[in-house]
Amino acid sequence: MTANTALLNIVLHALDELKAKDVSSLDVKELTSIADNMVIASGTSARHVKALADNVAEQAKENGYRPIGVEGGEGADWVLVDLGDVIVHVMQQSTREYYDLERLWRKPDHHPDRKES
Repeated sequence: MTANTALLNIVLHALDELKAKDVSSLDVKELTSIADNMVIASGTSARHVKALADNVAEQAKENGYRPIGVEGGEGADWVLVDLGDVIVHVMQQSTREYYDLERLWRKPDHHPDRKES
């Protein structure tokens, strides 16, 4: 198991532990150099979003991964936990629907240099 896989598993377990909704894990290493994986999850309220993000950060620390940063904890519509190779977005459902990060980070189905017939 690679370090990235271990970290991703820690994140997914931390979200599951506090019953995150609609957890989505995206492999983005071919799309960007900022991270290998992006995890997007929903919380049912501002308090739930904050608790989920706090649990991700705490579980990562307990397993030897120091968060680079945590942003957005004040209003808790959207909290980002930057763990380096894994970036975690925890959002309230309405915020998640509005920004639609899954669509933005989805791998393209076709290659621009390939001719369509």
